[in-house]
Amino acid sequence: MPFINFASVNPLTDLTELNLNWKEADLPERERTKHVHRLHPYLGKFIPQLAEVFLRKYAREQVVDPFCGSGTALVEASILGIDSFGADISEFNVLLSRVKTKDYRLGNLEVALWEAYQATEARLKASSLDAEEATSEYLARWYTDKARRELLAYREQINRFSFSEVMQIILARAARSARRVAHFDLDFPTEPVTEPYYCRKHKKICYPTEQALPFLKRYTGDTIRRIQTYVQLRTEAEVSVVCGDSRQVEFPFCDLVLTSPPYVGLIDYHEQHRYAYELLGLADRRQAEIGPACQGKSKAAQAAYVEGITDVLDNVSRKVVAGGTIVVVVHDRYQLYPGIGKKLGLSPEVILRRQVNRRTGRRATNFYENIYIWKKLT
Repeated sequence: MPFINFASVNPLTDLTELNLNWKEADLPERERTKHVHRLHPYLGKFIPQLAEVFLRKYAREQVVDPFCGSGTALVEASILGIDSFGADISEFNVLLSRVKTKDYRLGNLEVALWEAYQATEARLKASSLDAEEATSEYLARWYTDKARRELLAYREQINRFSFSEVMQIILARAARSARRVAHFDLDFPTEPVTEPYYCRKHKKICYPTEQALPFLKRYTGDTIRRIQTYVQLRTEAEVSVVCGDSRQVEFPFCDLVLTSPPYVGLIDYHEQHRYAYELLGLADRRQAEIGPACQGKSKAAQAAYVEGITDVLDNVSRKVVAGGTIVVVVHDRYQLYPGIGKKLGLSPEVILRRQVNRRTGRRATNFYENIYIWKKLT
């Protein structure tokens, strides 16, 4: 039977005895995206229950994630009372991870966020907003004039209220939904949709999205509820998140590295959140990504990927204490990681293989993940 008794995992648990091949009935989406894990959609993240298993098994004082992405491992560590440190090259990823893991003193969160939304409504009613002055080619192409004005009106409020980082995530999430794209193609749109279309998701004729305000309202309420739920679970564990290239980041000493690195030639992590970079003015560091889709999956791309991942794991493994553990969850289609571990002199404890047959978002069907678990001997 698929393993779901996560609280029972402890340092003596034999991971090879656990069935981690969850189906929808075993681990429904509402559980995989519980509380702040769904503050904003994110492609390529590992599910929180998987992170929880390894945190309970291996972590004692400090866990490090050099590819922290949307902050899954950091969130779960903060709930279990384990200090954590995450790094990522993407400014948006770091923003999202910080918003998810902040030690909120809720106080006026709900009041501030609703006041910001109401101020946006008032701004739109009071006078016309010239959206063209602050419109990039991207925004002009992917949004109607109405949606663009509504997003920019909300953006005006960000520095006028508390919880500005939370507001940035609400804005980004609304911008993702308000694009002129088919409802079934939010993950990988290639062209704006400007005419009615048959929607495979809703099985009927749907129309292009024309406004953003309903999304801003919906996600304001949803964000408040999710953060409130998380606050009830969060411990006083410290969480630090830095934006930087993990080949050079100065990591703290730790007893566990838990990470899900990028896959070879699969996702451009900056491009998937392009709307956020355009609206929030974030620095684009895609040239420093390891294994982006734009570089393909050729032998040369694989060699560059191996070099990048090796440099990151070499850097972070120097801070793993003797007896500590490095856990890497990756779709290792080309079997690159055994060579990486050997090159770094890491001792393999076990290699797990699990079937991934349920993921959020509309993507390809089943594939398999490898989970490499290395021990740091000295």
